[in-house]
Amino acid sequence: MQALRIAIFLIFSAFCSAAAAQPLYGIAMHGDPALPADYTHFPYVNPNVKKGGHINYGVVGTFDNLNPFILKSMRTTARGMWDPDYGNLIYESLMQRSRDEPFTLYGLLAQTVEWDDSRSYIQFNLNPNAKWSDGQPVTPEDVIFTFQLLHDKGRVPFSSWLDAVGKIEKVGDHSVLVRFNEKANRETPLIIASSLPILPKHAIDSDSFDRTTLSIPIGSGPYRVKSIDPGQRIVFERNPDYWGKDIPSKVGVDNYDEISVNYFLQDTTLFEAFKKGDIDIYPDGSPGHWQVAYDFPAVTSGAVIKDVFKPQLPSGMFGFVFNTRRPIFANKKVRQGLTLAFDFEWVNRNLSSNAYTRTESYWQNSDLSSFGVPADAHELAMLGPIKDRIDRDVLDGTYKLPVSDGSGRDRAILRKTVDLLKQGGYTIKGEKMVDSAGRQLSFEIMTQNADQERIAIAYRRSLALLGIAVTIRTVDDSQYQRRTISYDYDMIIKSYPSSLSPGTEQLGRWSSTAAKTEGSFNFAGVADPDVDTLMSHFLTAHSAEDFRDAVRSFDRILISGYYLVPLYHIDQQWVARRSRIAHPDVLPLYGYQLPVWWDASVQ
Repeated sequence: MQALRIAIFLIFSAFCSAAAAQPLYGIAMHGDPALPADYTHFPYVNPNVKKGGHINYGVVGTFDNLNPFILKSMRTTARGMWDPDYGNLIYESLMQRSRDEPFTLYGLLAQTVEWDDSRSYIQFNLNPNAKWSDGQPVTPEDVIFTFQLLHDKGRVPFSSWLDAVGKIEKVGDHSVLVRFNEKANRETPLIIASSLPILPKHAIDSDSFDRTTLSIPIGSGPYRVKSIDPGQRIVFERNPDYWGKDIPSKVGVDNYDEISVNYFLQDTTLFEAFKKGDIDIYPDGSPGHWQVAYDFPAVTSGAVIKDVFKPQLPSGMFGFVFNTRRPIFANKKVRQGLTLAFDFEWVNRNLSSNAYTRTESYWQNSDLSSFGVPADAHELAMLGPIKDRIDRDVLDGTYKLPVSDGSGRDRAILRKTVDLLKQGGYTIKGEKMVDSAGRQLSFEIMTQNADQERIAIAYRRSLALLGIAVTIRTVDDSQYQRRTISYDYDMIIKSYPSSLSPGTEQLGRWSSTAAKTEGSFNFAGVADPDVDTLMSHFLTAHSAEDFRDAVRSFDRILISGYYLVPLYHIDQQWVARRSRIAHPDVLPLYGYQLPVWWDASVQ
């Protein structure tokens, strides 16, 4: 009887808490939204833009699927369907993330939301005007259907995010109440609100959802699929009846009448298409290419413009990833030795015109970074006994990767490498680095393109001096996707972008669960309870100070683990564009945003 009374009390308390909550126009991970309730548009858009015209994007790869939410062909789905770069053209989330704040959301399909201080639930109050492209209204039943479908048949991270949902129910005609279970954290409501698509229940067959398809979908987004040339080109056209064109979070966004995404087998072909005028925008990530490749008539005449943007973002991490599932990389001392062997100074001077800065933290150039910052008493208390697993120099802020003489064969650094490899069980015999059984230390680096291959060749050159045998295999896009999904590689080159509000996405990259999940982004295969614990610290942090120190602690354990050979970064974004493509003068915190650009030739 006592247990029944307690249960009734808890249910009643939760009901009262939900009833007392006030509808909110926006929510933030920490603090309050920067924009007022009566905001009319995001600060980084042109609210008076003349919509129309067209844009031609170009990408390397292929596509055989229009469903981006399933494991099959997860990395060969047509761009634009659900896209961080080009925008979510077909499907939409419940709320829209501002790119000018660390992690703040404003109304989209959900006009307002309600939640409690502990974030044990969130209620989405749908915009009554929200409609699918076939004219049907977006309903609470669609939201409930989507959550169940993605949980059961969606790929990670969509399915794993929904593991934190305990119960979902319809409230009134336009609202959905989502209650969270013990797997949730303080970021979970924001992830559910901004990172999950909402799908039309009436237009999707649940039984066949997990199969690839090229059938034209129905969505609530600003565009419809106009035409498809499988593997070659997909064209989107503006939906003239798009329901959300006048809501504040969509003003000045989605400015083209037509968007085409064109596919190329290699980047050199894509760039030639850009030079000819077949492609309108070319984001450039190569310093050497950016400096020397634009001596063609369209640049001289002003038909092509080179833009340089400086976002206020942390560096992220770009490097050679050790697949620690492989026995050869299971020993930390081996990984540390191989990390020291990479001669950044030689590579930067000879391959990159000294354009890069060495990356030595996952959040370098931000207050979240541990680089050069000793752990204070607050952070040490947060770390607890885990601090004993973190390298002393990383803990006291003196950690720094060695600076070579730039010769490509710095003897002092190579000696340190040999010492570390010896601690990992390897010695040099007969000009070969071998283990106790006489097996040579050897591995394969799988690369995607010529730029990655050049870096890998430089790395192989240094390792060859130590008797380490490295093979390099550059594979086509489809083979690369297959092998990365199943973790069939020794070493790959990957980029790990960082935000000012790291959260649940880190679980997909580093958690023990993700390490065993096919298709996750835990490319390094990290399965460490202490790493899991430190992720939980920043996911549950309440104050800005706790959050900062929790991320720094996490940064320290990743650095100490030597899961990557850190390469380099640059604090600029380079984009070449046809002169008719224009962009706003205001640059948001996260850098340039293609969905707010427009065709200036429209009269």
